Amino acid sequence: MQDRELYRRILGIEAPWYVESVDLKLDSGEIHVHLRHHDMIDWPCAECGRPANQYQTILHAEPPRSECADHGVKVVKLPWAEPSSRFTALFEALAIEWLKAASQKAVAGLLKLSWDEIHGIMERAVQRGLKRRQAEQVSQIGVDEKAFRKGHSYLTLVNDLARGRVLYVAEDRKQSSLDGFWGTLTEEQINGIEAVAMDMWDPYLTSVREHVPEADGKIVFDKFHVAQHLGDAVDKVRRKENKTLKAAGDDRLAGTRHDWLKNPAAMEPKDRKEFAQLRNSELKTARAWALKETAMALYSYVYERPARKTLPLVAQLGGQEPPPADDRGRADDQAAFREHHHLPTTPHHQRQQRIDQRQDPMGEVHRQGISKQAELRPRNLLPLRRPRPRP
Repeated sequence: MQDRELYRRILGIEAPWYVESVDLKLDSGEIHVHLRHHDMIDWPCAECGRPANQYQTILHAEPPRSECADHGVKVVKLPWAEPSSRFTALFEALAIEWLKAASQKAVAGLLKLSWDEIHGIMERAVQRGLKRRQAEQVSQIGVDEKAFRKGHSYLTLVNDLARGRVLYVAEDRKQSSLDGFWGTLTEEQINGIEAVAMDMWDPYLTSVREHVPEADGKIVFDKFHVAQHLGDAVDKVRRKENKTLKAAGDDRLAGTRHDWLKNPAAMEPKDRKEFAQLRNSELKTARAWALKETAMALYSYVYERPARKTLPLVAQLGGQEPPPADDRGRADDQAAFREHHHLPTTPHHQRQQRIDQRQDPMGEVHRQGISKQAELRPRNLLPLRRPRPRP
């Protein structure tokens, strides 16, 4: 008590302010004085010192009604408030600014409103923003689902990937959830869509194919789900082959599940060397892994305009060009590979737009650009066909 009174006098602290506590920090040679103030209804003006009373302002008005031959009887528009709102436009603008930095519950407590009243203010702001939105071109969109309430409920989200904004939100993840989005676009906007990034959820696929012209050439499966499916396929090959090898007394694949899903560059030198021996072997798992790496490298492939001769994909990724006599067979096998793995051909939008997947739980070797070019040797990359003997 004596310390607080001492520092109150030294600092000249007067009511409503008072010294709450004094902390001596001898190690750092500091004294921390904590001040608080008593609650006051009337705080004086900082300039003139006159009391600046704060009151809750309530407007009383009787809005008239007008009768229209087309729309019937309606309440006239008020210059200070939105229709069906109990708050002035300026008050709602203040609430919206606070909602940008805090939750609805927190803002409701600060403004002494209910959660429903704050939610209504936010809903009206969203509707005003949607009305101001112009029918502009949306060339690249993303369709995704969002789980909430511990994964038992879902929302369907549609994003404008070029401008980084949400275009549409609907409940559930059914085909009808996404079908409602297309009605918000004009026919010109739908025809102008160049790419739809999405996962492999069948209801979304069906909706896009029914509403977007030439949809199969515009659908881009996101990297995360493609990596997940290919990783699962490699693991299925490993488990089946491991069972066969164990029966013959060969346990090379035992305990290697995570090695085939991990980035070799992140391995310890000893583990990387052992894994290199496995992936360079004639095991079926090694061939499946190499095929997966080739497929994932397509996400980093950048089209370069050819001069006179077009190199095949495998040659551009570090392999060697097969004999010219097999050109037709190579093209057929590449088309079959794309069809089997649902990988669309590479139209213009896929050569320029790269959809960045920030989180890859598979730990694959697919970052921006083909990392570790030394890892992609001709012996590690399987061609997209079996060599055919020359006639």
